[in-house]
Amino acid sequence: LKIGLNKGFPVEKRAVAQRPSQRRNANARVKLVREVIREVAGLMPYEKRILDMFKTGGAGAEKRVYKFAKRRLGTHRRSVAKREEMKNVLGQIRARQAMA
Repeated sequence: LKIGLNKGFPVEKRAVAQRPSQRRNANARVKLVREVIREVAGLMPYEKRILDMFKTGGAGAEKRVYKFAKRRLGTHRRSVAKREEMKNVLGQIRARQAMA
């Protein structure tokens, strides 16, 4: 076949082993350990700064938090994940304050 979706020499797809980066889903034990560490050690200084940015906030708070996290963490995906994580932490803090 010279044209179309199936053009080229017909070959068999090779089974390639998964990369470690594609296997990164934490099991229950790892999640528990991370949770305990977070509980004992608390937030890192830059995470506290992110929470402060959210609190003092305003319209562009999310973008500023994203840019700050990206500078600290290096990649878009990590910074977006950290922003969401910090939003959840702030929500938990506010929920605890509302209960008390």
